[in-house]
Amino acid sequence: MPNLLIRDVPEDTVKALKEIAKRNGRSVQQESRMAIERHTLARAHDPAAAARRIRERFASQGRFFSDSTPLIREDRER
Repeated sequence: MPNLLIRDVPEDTVKALKEIAKRNGRSVQQESRMAIERHTLARAHDPAAAARRIRERFASQGRFFSDSTPLIREDRER
């Protein structure tokens, strides 16, 4: 399994991670690995979050999407 080195982690983040690891009876390394895995899986399997990230990326470029609900409703009523 590959290794990962993360530099310049804020002190408050390290402190919080240590506290969480202690509370869960795990090492900081185990807790870090679990946090990364949870975050990765949550992003990969959350369609709403994926849609939100896409909207935010386009909004940062000045592009916006309108709500298509009225158009879909109108089409269904035909």
